[in-house]
Amino acid sequence: MNITEPMFLALTALVDEPRHGYGIVQEVDRLSGGRVRLKIGSLYGVLDRLAVEGLVELDREEVAQGRLRRYYRLTDSGAAALEEEAARLAVNARAATDRLRERATRRDTATGLRDLTGPETAFTGLTAPETAPAGLREPAAPGGVGRLLGFLVRSSTVPAGGTG
Repeated sequence: MNITEPMFLALTALVDEPRHGYGIVQEVDRLSGGRVRLKIGSLYGVLDRLAVEGLVELDREEVAQGRLRRYYRLTDSGAAALEEEAARLAVNARAATDRLRERATRRDTATGLRDLTGPETAFTGLTAPETAPAGLREPAAPGGVGRLLGFLVRSSTVPAGGTG
């Protein structure tokens, strides 16, 4: 059975206790953070389909304010189907998250390489501008690479008779 998001959330809403239609609508709204707003008419279509599949069943009926309220409860089959669907969604979410993390890493690496090799941003990230020697603060300036290499050599030179 293909469990849609409204079905998944309706099943989830019934995990802890039986609920009537409006109670399910409110719980789905809460569970989804307001993303899914079921209308009563569409909810009963969802509940009918879940009942046909044996995932929910009528718990009881009562009259409240002159209206009949039907309370539904999750069946053991419904709990098993919800658990299976939650596991499937978790695997899919994990795969998507892993791929997005890999993509971000590739982009960070590519951007970092462009920062280090691109002509307009040569050596970006190697030296903070405020701590770079005056001649090196503009990395794309003529002679910037030579100045950088000269600075590195001068700063690593050991004074005569010294140990460094």
